[in-house]
Amino acid sequence: MKGPLFYAKILLFGEYGIIKDSKGLAIPYNVYQGALQIPDEISETTKDSNKKLRDFYNYLTQLDKSLVVFRLDELKSDLDQGMYFDSSIPQGYGVGSSGALVASIYDKYADHKITVLENLTRDKLLILKRIFSEMESFFHGKSSGLDPLNSYLSIPILINSKDHIEPTGIPSQTEGKGAVFLLDSQIVGETQPMVNIFMNKMKNEGFRKMISEEFAQHTDACIDDFLHGNFKSLFGNVKKLSTVALNHFKPMIPEQFQGIWKNGIDTNDYYLKLCGSGGGGYILGFTEDFAKTKELLKDYKLELVYRF
Repeated sequence: MKGPLFYAKILLFGEYGIIKDSKGLAIPYNVYQGALQIPDEISETTKDSNKKLRDFYNYLTQLDKSLVVFRLDELKSDLDQGMYFDSSIPQGYGVGSSGALVASIYDKYADHKITVLENLTRDKLLILKRIFSEMESFFHGKSSGLDPLNSYLSIPILINSKDHIEPTGIPSQTEGKGAVFLLDSQIVGETQPMVNIFMNKMKNEGFRKMISEEFAQHTDACIDDFLHGNFKSLFGNVKKLSTVALNHFKPMIPEQFQGIWKNGIDTNDYYLKLCGSGGGGYILGFTEDFAKTKELLKDYKLELVYRF
């Protein structure tokens, strides 16, 4: 048995802001994917994954049945056959490894599931988001449910606010010089400690004001520019976002990357921003000249996400 593939995701804009109800834009990233599978032969990798799935199964048995009902006997039977999550999605990198796993379990074992093929009304999307939020909380302590939602639907999602999300279209890629890219920090990040730092900072009135004014404003402008293909204006707004992150989110930016982060802002050659919660994993980059940026950052591993 091998289940359908579920892809990684990238939150292009909205990290941390969506916790506080500003806009966000998430896109599928199909370079990485995962699927549930029953192995031909047991190995350390499949055993380890199977054990994690068993812990998740125990958690699912406690979930509110009025929200979602799983065919737990079927799940247990597959786990007893050694089922594991066969995934190429890097863990702790901010690209939704647990989201893809949650989506695959819901897809295979949920009764009366909401499918991608039906008319996805706002209410249905919110129900899905709530189910996924409860499921993914097992991995992160607190989850918005957006990563699994993105992986499950495999379409770009615009987050207007906590209670208003919608599928959206993004401009087609072109063969232009500009690009969105990932920079591999080669450090595994952990979501929970980063979110805790953010929540502690939110106790400070000045920080709260900065989030609701500067940060949310720049994020909303970036999303608007990106969706409408206004790339000239986008770069001005991404620069502002990159600067705010460097000034106010230092603990989320690994120390050895703060120099090249600042250098991008000073030279306007590229701009870096957090990809997910930060603290390691991937860093997201925007450049008007990808070839030049590759040369400038040749000591680092870059992955192309989107060309324009």
